[in-house]
Amino acid sequence: MIDSGIEAWGVNDPKVLEALQRVPRHRFVPADVAASAYENRPLPIGYGQTISQPFIVGYMTEALGLEGHERVLEIGTGSGYQAAVLAEIAAEVYSIEIIAPLAERAKATLASLGYENIHLRTGDGYRGWPEAAPFDAIVITAAPEHVPEPLLEQLALGGCMVVPVGGPEQELLRFTRSEDGIHEERLLLVRFVPMTGEALEK
Repeated sequence: MIDSGIEAWGVNDPKVLEALQRVPRHRFVPADVAASAYENRPLPIGYGQTISQPFIVGYMTEALGLEGHERVLEIGTGSGYQAAVLAEIAAEVYSIEIIAPLAERAKATLASLGYENIHLRTGDGYRGWPEAAPFDAIVITAAPEHVPEPLLEQLALGGCMVVPVGGPEQELLRFTRSEDGIHEERLLLVRFVPMTGEALEK
């Protein structure tokens, strides 16, 4: 999986590649698709949601530029796979999932794998996790039509946020906060499930 679909496509950060090697992706997918867990493609996890293809997980993680000391906020826990990859590198991961059964399943999976630096919450992630802010990095794994301002406000100085924006095909954007303000970069075209909850009301 690493050689054919991730490293060959341009994910080069050794920390990210090692994290992807360590996290057992088959533990995060339903039994009926577990045989395809190490293929470089998204898979259904129920409730109309998917686990992203490993390349996208690696690409978004690399785009955050993690070094190991960071506190990271993830919006859209889903299966818990992206949270696990982040937790292999970052110091602390805060993750929010709006679909309660998925949140409970992810919590059980991550606990069974021994992750103690992941904090999970069930709820709408549009307004983030204010009491734990600011965050050194934020990653959104569902696509809002616009960038959620409350999340940008929770970004620490020097931190960055990676988010797919638009629909049905989205553009993956990276926002970096500096003393001069927020800098936006366009990364690549992607396809994520829509962000639900308050994001649909804006």
